[in-house]
Amino acid sequence: MTTNDGTKEDPWQLKTPSGSSEYTMYKAEQDGQEILVCVVGKTTLHYNYRCIADLQAMLKQQGDWVELGAADEQKPAKPNTVEAWGRSPDNPAGGWYGLKKGFRGRLGMYLPPLMEALGLAEVEHNQKNNRMRAI
Repeated sequence: MTTNDGTKEDPWQLKTPSGSSEYTMYKAEQDGQEILVCVVGKTTLHYNYRCIADLQAMLKQQGDWVELGAADEQKPAKPNTVEAWGRSPDNPAGGWYGLKKGFRGRLGMYLPPLMEALGLAEVEHNQKNNRMRAI
């Protein structure tokens, strides 16, 4: 469980599921909407904040491990993965949780470690093909 408060001043310090890259995330507001800001090196991604609760609900409904399947926006998402769910018109947001055009993908890479740090999910930490499930 993380001790950071998830603000810009005290962001969550995270590592990708494989442990190969470090990044930070924090909660912010943009245009009256709560968002997650994900900073990876010099790249900044934005996600709809509701993705945390929505993904946990989906994982609980699945009741088992779900492959992460992270992919850039320009690449297709592998079916039945966290990434595919994060883009699907059938998810609670009705499509992409990513908010920055051109950088809307990679939900399956950056959200699972945050959910693990918050005590909401269990995440595998292999070199490839990681999965997650609700706690």
